[in-house]
Amino acid sequence: MYVLVDDSSQSGEPLLQACADGNVVHAKRLLHAGWDANVRDHRGRTALHLATAHGHLEICRLLHKFGADMQATDCQGNTALHQCGHMNIVQFLVSSGLSVDICNHKGATPLVLARRRGVNKDTINFLEYLEEQELKTFNHAGGLKLDTLHTFEDDSSTERRSFLRHSQRSNREVLCSLRTTWHDFVEDLGFWRVLMLLVMIALLSLEHRKGR
Repeated sequence: MYVLVDDSSQSGEPLLQACADGNVVHAKRLLHAGWDANVRDHRGRTALHLATAHGHLEICRLLHKFGADMQATDCQGNTALHQCGHMNIVQFLVSSGLSVDICNHKGATPLVLARRRGVNKDTINFLEYLEEQELKTFNHAGGLKLDTLHTFEDDSSTERRSFLRHSQRSNREVLCSLRTTWHDFVEDLGFWRVLMLLVMIALLSLEHRKGR
């Protein structure tokens, strides 16, 4: 199992406990009785997060059928895919619309977290493959067209294409990191203080221009 935190204290939410335990019969009974498929624990994790972390594919499918939000994030900005360590569930989540290169609040993608947790090599390789596919889709959709750079089919052109792929991935990681830093800054300082700071900077800039 690839569980980020202890899941032993979900007794207050029967659906969360059933999903963490992989109890399909009980989970189905609760959902039919009207329990919210998007119920969360104190860490912001949904039933889908718990089922994914524990490798319960049938529970994931059941939650999807009952309207679970596949894009839901927990308090750390993790989607269910960030907590996944099982290739069959990765396939299911991606086919349900989850992106493999989405960053959490710390700028980490599902692949980054999977490597940290020591997920099995097949799943790591699959996530790497999916990231490559998303990058190719980005390129064909309006980014750099790598096919136009094929001037020579030799080792040097292959190295250039590899460099461009890594550069684009690095740029996306930098953007994720900047967004995370800004989010943390606003959260720590407070929205209105940040707004006042920006207003003061704008006024000082105007005064400086007038003084010229």
